[in-house]
Amino acid sequence: MNPSSANDANPAELVTQAVDRCLQIAGTWLAWDGRPIVTDGANLWTPAKAVRRIQDHLVDHLAEVEALLAGAPTAPDAWHGRTVTLDADWARFTELDLAEARSRWTRLGQAYLHRYATAGEEAWDEPRDPNWTLRQIAEHVAGITWYAEQVGELRFGDWAGIR
Repeated sequence: MNPSSANDANPAELVTQAVDRCLQIAGTWLAWDGRPIVTDGANLWTPAKAVRRIQDHLVDHLAEVEALLAGAPTAPDAWHGRTVTLDADWARFTELDLAEARSRWTRLGQAYLHRYATAGEEAWDEPRDPNWTLRQIAEHVAGITWYAEQVGELRFGDWAGIR
């Protein structure tokens, strides 16, 4: 194998990179003014909703990876997903919320990285019909940036005394 090949890299690195990008975007959400962001004409987004969806996605697919590696059936998720906005999704987004997200997401990303490393390179592309391969799962999970992008990068207005 060619060690410089992109296929040789741990696919879970895509997940940790996505976590880093989500945290970069979330770092701007302290400027959220409490109004929802509407995307796709009907989906309402708030920072807390994006946090919830990112965490749900990371947990759901990590559980899927664990089940596949154990040879156990995967449990279907029962998350309500992006089509609903929970009362808790309307909460302010504070410095502590950002710190909590940083801790959770970073640890979940590292869990993917370590789990994939432990499973070994030969497991990454092993067919797991009807499920995806571990590589395909990591590529899919790296799409968590989509949730962060729905809220987007926010900035404080030009209020008196704030620059």
